[in-house]
Order: sequence, then structure tokens, then C-alpha cells
Amino acid sequence: MKQLTLPPSKIGKRWWMVALIGVPLTSGLLWLTQADWATQLQDLGGLTWSQLDAPYRYPYPDSLAESSTPTARIEQEIAHYQQVVRQPASSGLSASSGLDQGALAIAYLQMARATGQGHWYLLADQAAQQSLSKLPINNSTALSVLARVAEAQHDFATTLKLAGQIPDPKEAIALQVTTNLALGKLPAANQAAQQFVDLTLSPSAFTLQALVQVAQGQDAAALKNFDYALTIEEPGELSTSARTRTLLGRFYYERGQLDLANDLYREALHILPNYPAAQMNLAQLEIRRQRYGAADRHYAQLSAASAGASTVYDPLVLRGRARVRALQGDRPAAEALWTEAETLLRQSFAGTSGFTLGHRRDLARLLLERGNPSDTAEAVALMQTEVTRRRDAETLDTYAWALAAQGQWQQAQTVVKEAIALGTRDATLLHRAATIETALGNPTQAATYRQQAQAIDPNFDEQAQQAAGLGAGLGS
Repeated sequence: MKQLTLPPSKIGKRWWMVALIGVPLTSGLLWLTQADWATQLQDLGGLTWSQLDAPYRYPYPDSLAESSTPTARIEQEIAHYQQVVRQPASSGLSASSGLDQGALAIAYLQMARATGQGHWYLLADQAAQQSLSKLPINNSTALSVLARVAEAQHDFATTLKLAGQIPDPKEAIALQVTTNLALGKLPAANQAAQQFVDLTLSPSAFTLQALVQVAQGQDAAALKNFDYALTIEEPGELSTSARTRTLLGRFYYERGQLDLANDLYREALHILPNYPAAQMNLAQLEIRRQRYGAADRHYAQLSAASAGASTVYDPLVLRGRARVRALQGDRPAAEALWTEAETLLRQSFAGTSGFTLGHRRDLARLLLERGNPSDTAEAVALMQTEVTRRRDAETLDTYAWALAAQGQWQQAQTVVKEAIALGTRDATLLHRAATIETALGNPTQAATYRQQAQAIDPNFDEQAQQAAGLGAGLGS
């Protein structure tokens, strides 16, 4: 495999006071008297210039002009291919028609990912089915779209089945990586990730390999591959560049390096403004730092970016805002937000026109964090269904949480041990294991788990526990 030499990754100096230049004195003084002025200054500065050295700093500023309207190109492609497929085709153009329908399906899928609006997944699925009916042989595009939609629905068995039928080996292998990661089949995911790297030497391949290594607890190897991905990135691949930095930021967040995580999230937003995963993770970070006003602003920015359209992020934003209100002691406001989020989550997997999205784990978490004893049995039932679909560490941790909340301590112990055995280094998971061992009367083992949690995240404390489960990225 090609060897890449990486420059050292160091954090640059912070020059926050530069932001005050040009601010009228009166306005500046009024701003600085506000209780949350420091994070407001950070919000301004973090999106104005980079604080990172190579390779974490984005090296192609000239390509950022298009990031202000990331969906414009996709909208043009959709309009073009919609017009093409509406035109009557002669009997000799069936293959061309199938290809055009597949291109439309790809554009719909890209729009679903860019906006988080679920109806685009349904349109992508329908267009791919039509493409496959017109071109049933060697139709990698249609099969790939169908597999990606199945993946979004957490129907991983169907995803793997479709991946096995895709003629394009790059797409087939990439799907095998993400699907086996979700299923907790880490050796298979690792093998596929290595094949993907050998085949493409692309930023996406190195990022996927890093995610597998994180799941296996191989931190040093994962960091090396994250750096590879950033070193070989190319201009114009804005979503890939933003995603890699967000995932790397999440890696550092989960190891207690909050300043570095913060800078990487903000660099992702510099590349792709309103990138949902970065906004979600910044809100989580601010909750951990007890900067609740800053967290609220990130949630508000994420909601505003959808311009009133319903997205898959809406219930997650509501859950986060509910957590903020609960931590601020406003239980009635938290209850109202949890109820609103619950309604959206139930609708998401009830489905419309036979189409569903997989949000059972999110609903189970909501029920558990709300803390009503009457919700516990449903949370367990939801997770019993979910673990038949995926068995990554995060899903198993949620299942163990539900079992523990219902007092099924032995079963919770079995599940949490399965999660730990995967190798994923997760302080929240180990804290859960310690709680379970304490309840079972095993103080020595509980102490061991707590020590292991502190070794992963030396800053893991009660506030870190309060912010757990609100981010997006590794294993999500």
C-alpha cells in the first residue's frame, strides 16, 4: 500500500482579541458585559479564521465559495434528470432511460444527505427501483442507492445483500465496511476497510478505516488514518472534508481533549456552514462545559438551516434542548420538548407510504433520559428489537442502560460485557459497566471500570455524563 508522510498536527495559537478590532467601543463593552460573552466571541472567531495547523486546517480556501449554497448543484442535477426521465423514450433507449433514472436516484440521495429531509430517501428509493426495472443488468448505481436507503433504515441485512450484487467493487466494499461496523462484526469491517484503502487510496477510505480502528480500540492507528485522509483531501470535496474533521473532533472529545475537538468542529463549519453533525457535536461540547446558552445557539442554528422543513435532525435537536432545560432545572420545559421529540421519533419509524427510518435507539434513549418508570418497559422492548438489527458498542450500551433501568442487572451485565469485548474505548460505556457492577455488589470490578474510563478520558466527570449521547459521529 502506498505510504504517506504526514506533517505534525499541532494546535495553533488562539488570537481571540483580534475579533474585537473594528467593534465600536460602546457595542463592544455591552457585548462583553453579557454572561456568555466568551462563547459568543468564540462562535464568531471560530467561523472566521482557522486556529489549526496542517493537516487539520482546510488548505483550499478558494473552493469554499460554493459551500454557502451546498444544495444548489444538487438541485440543478435533480431538475435536469427529472426533465430527462419525463421525456418519452423510444424502444431503443431503454438502457439510457435506466441510467438517467439511476442518476436521478443518486441526486435524490445526495439531497437527503445534504438536508436531512427524509422524503428525499423515499424519492431516491423509488427512482432506483424504476432504474433497476429498466436496466436490471450491471446497474451499480441503482443497487447502490437501494443499499444506502436500506442502511438509513437500519435494515443492514438488506444492505449487505444488495452490496453483494453491486458490480462496482468500490461501492460494494464501502457498504460492507459501514454495515459490518453497525452489526458489530469488526473483523469483517476491518478486512473490508483495508480492501477499500488498497483499492482507492481516497480520503473516504482512510476515514472509514479510522472508524473501524476506533471501534476496535486502536487509537494510534486510527489517528494515523485520519491524518492520511486529511493530507490527501482535494478541493471541492467539501462534505468529505467537513465529515472527516467532525469525526476526528468527536474522537478527541471522547478522550477529553475538548479544545481540540472544539477547533475541529468549527473548522468543519468553516468548510461547510451549518453542517449538522458539527453543530450537534458543538452543542454537546457546550453542554459538557455547562455553557447552556451556547448549546442552545447551536441547536437554533441547526433548526434555522432547515428553513422550516422537517428533517431527521429535528428530534435530536429537541432531545438536546430538553437536556439543557432539565440541567437548568426547568423540568416543565424539558417535558414539553421531550414530548415533541417523542412524537417525531415515533412518526419516523411508523413510516409513510411504507417507508421508515431507523430511530428506535433514539426513542429508547429519550424514554430513559426522561426518567419516567412507566417508559422503561418500552425502552427495553425497543432495544430488544434494535439489537437484532445492529450490535455496535453504542447500541449495546443503550440496551444495557434500558435493562439496568428496569432492574435487570444480570442481563445488563451480560450486554455491557459484550459491548466492552468489541474493544471500543468509551468512557461512558465503562461508567455504565461500573454502575452495573456496583448494583450487583462487585465493588472491585466497578473500581476497575472507573479507572479504565479515566484512562480514556481523564476529564470524565458528572458533566460529561450529562452530555453523553447527544453527539453525532463515531458509531452513530
